[in-house]
Amino acid sequence: MDQRPRGLHPQIVEIIGERIVRGVHAPGSPLSPDRIEEELGVSKTVVREALRVLAAKGLIESRQKRGTFVRPRSDWKLLDADLLRWQGAGTPDQGFLGDLGEVRGIVEPAGARLAARRRDERDLAALSDALERMAAAGADTDAVVEADLAFHRALLAAAHNELLTRMEVVIEAGLRVRDRLVHGAEHWPDSVPAHRAVLDAVRDRDAEAAERAVRALLAQADSDLLGLVHDDRREAE
Repeated sequence: MDQRPRGLHPQIVEIIGERIVRGVHAPGSPLSPDRIEEELGVSKTVVREALRVLAAKGLIESRQKRGTFVRPRSDWKLLDADLLRWQGAGTPDQGFLGDLGEVRGIVEPAGARLAARRRDERDLAALSDALERMAAAGADTDAVVEADLAFHRALLAAAHNELLTRMEVVIEAGLRVRDRLVHGAEHWPDSVPAHRAVLDAVRDRDAEAAERAVRALLAQADSDLLGLVHDDRREAE
């Protein structure tokens, strides 16, 4: 599913932001609003508003007499949903994938433990619905990805911790990248049983089993992605 925003102003934010994150405009390099205006065929107002949005995300800085520059990566708001999505666009580097995997390994097992203790019937219904959609998706890659995302959102929501739930932006970024790569291949392993094991443990209020099931699910996800990367390298040789 295409996650790109609609409308002229968001599209300009998207174009410039992704270029910065992907290294086309390196940290410290200047950005010329006039050149952007000419290249993209948009008005000064559109460019000015787009740059203001990017500045709020920590990507750029504008100063009188110096102009507009890309800020150091250390200043970027890396947990911003757009930045996470831009980093995952195209072929993400292994460092980014590794960071996402580590964060998921910290957050999701703990979330599953809490979900097993605190879940209510609405949480179970949301998890069950997502699992049913996943099983029914078949070879529809978009449907599989959206069902997978819905399951993991529901799992975090079932922990009933407002701050933990906000971590879904990181989990979603990792899942979208992983699912886009794995489910975009010709064949992919069936992840429904691993997700069902998580649901069963949460339904049984078994916190230890829920944590184990999520760790097993994450291990399978890492294995699937690693196998795909190795296949791609063999094909390139």
